[in-house]
Amino acid sequence: MTIGVKIVPNTAQTSGPQVAVLAYDGLCTFEFGIAYEVFGLPRPEMGEGWYRFAVCGIEPGPLRAAGGLTVSVDRGLDVLGEADLIVVPGWRGIDAPVPDDLISALRAAHQRGARVMSLCSGVAVLAASGLLAGRRATTHWRYVSAVAARYPEITLDASVLYMDEGSILTAAGSAAGIDLCLHVVRGDFGAEAANSVARRLVVPPHREGGQAQFISAPVPQEREGVRLGPLIEWMRARLNEEQPISLLAAKAGMSQRTFQRRFETTTGSSVGEWLLKERLRHARELLERRHDASLDDIAIACGFGTPATMRHHFRKRLGTSPGAYRRSFSGGDG
Repeated sequence: MTIGVKIVPNTAQTSGPQVAVLAYDGLCTFEFGIAYEVFGLPRPEMGEGWYRFAVCGIEPGPLRAAGGLTVSVDRGLDVLGEADLIVVPGWRGIDAPVPDDLISALRAAHQRGARVMSLCSGVAVLAASGLLAGRRATTHWRYVSAVAARYPEITLDASVLYMDEGSILTAAGSAAGIDLCLHVVRGDFGAEAANSVARRLVVPPHREGGQAQFISAPVPQEREGVRLGPLIEWMRARLNEEQPISLLAAKAGMSQRTFQRRFETTTGSSVGEWLLKERLRHARELLERRHDASLDDIAIACGFGTPATMRHHFRKRLGTSPGAYRRSFSGGDG
């Protein structure tokens, strides 16, 4: 059964950045849906300055989409001439040709200052347009080799969820598109706005680490997930405390070796790595919300002990300092 879908422009009375999302024959509906959910869904709580949203049909319709849908769109490439942010959902094939008129329109939009963003295999469109030449980028780990072989001038990093090169942004796998879209919201409207959208989506506002597909056992055995779940919540609630392996293993009723093996199977990380990621996440949240808290207090509350230790991990993992991170989202002195 084929279902027809009519996409019409968002009529919400907003005046913020104009977002344009590409639609094409063979449309990847999940990535398209991510872009709509974050940028196109009416959000009156955000005020009149929220995003404006439009869909750009790059070829005559009706367009076929994944899932047995057909899509018709009112507007074409002219939308890109007005866009502040252009989103390219996963492309119809990593080696599928990209129309010349689309390449020209993307180049022109970028040249006049528009940001261009790809989700998953949408990187193929940005690569074909030449916009990634000499830049860093990411995509789904399955496509890294193919893109690298065809476009050696691009520096691909398969270890990250997304890459922000300023005016060019790329996301890894499909779900990483959510991470990148929230990152854009955070940069445009601040941490509270991004957190609000994340709550509506029922996802964390930021995920630390790289592509989850690299985890040797990405779906934990149900028995281990149930057994370790309460302990993991106990650990998360006590990030300010020392959590030696001996204590955790005893609470789990396992030997230390068995506990470490099963913890990594369940979470995809060693105990130490998991604690570091959680402490960094908690520190970011406090820096974003607790503008009156000192760096000493935040370091202690998150289990780093001292600002110097917290600063070291921020530099190594996030490429910034706690003070700079706070200023970028709060405008405070850090």
